[in-house]
Amino acid sequence: MSTAQILADHTTARVGGPAAEWTVARSEAEAVDVLQTHPLPEESVRATGQDTLLVLGGGSNLLVSDRGFSGAVLQLAFSGISAEPIGDDAVDLQVAAGHDWDSVVAWTVERGLCGLETLSGIPGAAGAVPVQNVGAYGSDVSETIVQVRAWDRAVGDAVVLTNDDLKFGYRDSMLKRSTISGSPRYVVLSVTFRLTHQPGPALSAPVRYAELARALGLDPTAEDSARRAPLDQVRRTVLDLRAKKGMVLNAEDHDTWSTGSFFTNPIIAQAQLATLPERTPRFSAGTSRDGQALVKLSAAWLIDQAGCGKGFGLPDGPELGRGAAGAGLVGGRAALSTKHTLAVTNRGEASTEDLLTVARAARDRVRDTFGITLHPEPVLIGCEL
Repeated sequence: MSTAQILADHTTARVGGPAAEWTVARSEAEAVDVLQTHPLPEESVRATGQDTLLVLGGGSNLLVSDRGFSGAVLQLAFSGISAEPIGDDAVDLQVAAGHDWDSVVAWTVERGLCGLETLSGIPGAAGAVPVQNVGAYGSDVSETIVQVRAWDRAVGDAVVLTNDDLKFGYRDSMLKRSTISGSPRYVVLSVTFRLTHQPGPALSAPVRYAELARALGLDPTAEDSARRAPLDQVRRTVLDLRAKKGMVLNAEDHDTWSTGSFFTNPIIAQAQLATLPERTPRFSAGTSRDGQALVKLSAAWLIDQAGCGKGFGLPDGPELGRGAAGAGLVGGRAALSTKHTLAVTNRGEASTEDLLTVARAARDRVRDTFGITLHPEPVLIGCEL
């Protein structure tokens, strides 16, 4: 155990105050030793943000108060990948929670395993991906996860949770829903994915996302068999697309000093579309439990159209002059990315509160313009939007 660690040094947004205690677990056993001393508190304690434990992986989807964290931080730093063939055309891949996620994707592509290639370049650790049901470019991890091994703080033991147990939704899971004010009931220890391979050239799954398909020279409306590309080409193309949007970590690029997408894309009843402009982009999102048709909107489009363009918050103001009132917000220390409107970025000297101020401005403008409230994607510890 060590002390005097600053969370800003361990998060991709590079903000967050000090932690009272800090333990780096370099094995699952070391993590369990710490978890055994931090059982799940009562719900009333969790709801007020008074849990004494904060679990940290890659720090990519986390925003911690400038005051820091008064309890113990457990950093999961153990890694490892093991593969077990399943029949002739599949492999079960067990990945330790602390393994760098993009390294996992690279490992699978190098070995011709299909299923994770469109998730290239996403920062963070493998243990976080089932919590958020991480996804990009038309795929998410719920499609390939077989099971998760996790420590259940409520019972003080390891449990195995199947794909059905995890009850995945859009950027959501049972793991996330059982977390209250950043206090997790379950701490992921390992994740098992089922990936496929086939004889001959290693091809991707059918590419469903139009932007990616076009970048690969594929017809997004073609049959599945005509929407496949070599795995390594898909990975390179995804990394290129993400880099152009400032979504691949780069210490020299302040557009990457963020939590990634700050807001989830809102899902609304199809009937609510009548209150929105006809040009509003929308995508089918299935049906609700009571049978209502649902549609998913683009949070980035809503933010932009509400007057918060790329660079909103910078002293020079947003592109095309939109949202001039946001020019120099919080002294320009924080702003929306100059590459797209969904990331709230640290321009070099920002505090957590600076990032939240920019995020609140974007949220409030969307609510006032469209009557839709955006919700944050990162976990907020000791602070609120």
